[in-house]
Amino acid sequence: MQQDAMKNYWRTNVTYMIILLTIWALVSYVFGIFLVEPLNTIKLGGFPLGFWFAQQGAIYVFVCLIFIYYVLMSRLDKKYDVHE
Repeated sequence: MQQDAMKNYWRTNVTYMIILLTIWALVSYVFGIFLVEPLNTIKLGGFPLGFWFAQQGAIYVFVCLIFIYYVLMSRLDKKYDVHE
């Protein structure tokens, strides 16, 4: 892989990680801790939404983010011809 292509590959990879980790932090910390009281006024399946984010929602979002990262990196690897 050429030097410029390698830099673009890693720049894109880091961009993906920053975006996905920001979403994870938003859901885990902001929704699950800081905004728990306002979110508790909304019910989801009989449970307050703030409680749901703190107990289950953050885990579901994290698993989804792992799958999204896998898909994005598979496409990026194929684009730069570094896939296995």
